[in-house]
Amino acid sequence: MEDSNDKVYGILSYFGFLWLIGLLAGKTEFAKFHANQGLVLFIAEIVLGIVAGVLSAILFFVPVVGGIIGGLVSAVVGIGSLVLMIMGIINAAQGQMKPLPVIGGIRIIK
Repeated sequence: MEDSNDKVYGILSYFGFLWLIGLLAGKTEFAKFHANQGLVLFIAEIVLGIVAGVLSAILFFVPVVGGIIGGLVSAVVGIGSLVLMIMGIINAAQGQMKPLPVIGGIRIIK
């Protein structure tokens, strides 16, 4: 890492739309790597949140079991997002460029 702020940019990249800070302020490969990981996570959270919401709405019409399954799907999506976010923050804080599981291979920012 060349810039002392790169760890900060990397960490901020995992907080929703703050991946923009890593992209715009960070000039190094490290900052851009974590901005990309943060962007992919952000997009995945939005898409999976919509899917979980639609699934929950559909399952709402199934008595008792539908509400339980819908709630569980939403909880799994939320907890999974939180776990990936924490893993990304830890990697950035330690100065590592390790891709996140499942979504880490997706490259949007070059």
